Amino acid sequence: MSKNGLLIDYQYCTGCQSCELACKNEHDFPLDKWGIKVVEFGPFEMEEGKLEWNYLPFPTSYCDMCEDRVNAGGIPTCALHCLANVIEWGPVEKLSKKLDEKGSKAAIFLP
Repeated sequence: MSKNGLLIDYQYCTGCQSCELACKNEHDFPLDKWGIKVVEFGPFEMEEGKLEWNYLPFPTSYCDMCEDRVNAGGIPTCALHCLANVIEWGPVEKLSKKLDEKGSKAAIFLP
């Protein structure tokens, strides 16, 4: 059986935080805890007239990759509710191939 993980292509993350809210609701986390947290990085000027401004969704140590949902045949709630479809769930081998096609603003997270 292959190991699953999350592929996050934050190049297209809009910072909507729907992944955060879905995770908090799924796990009933208190206000000061997150299974996934969106961090804002920027804006800062890269060169004259060009700004860099990223939103970075990161699974935290509280993330269990929605073990109960996955065992019931679902996918992690952050991937299900991501409005920009930047979070994908699946076998690491498949995600690794997709990662090769992505730009430099993508990463795979494992449980």
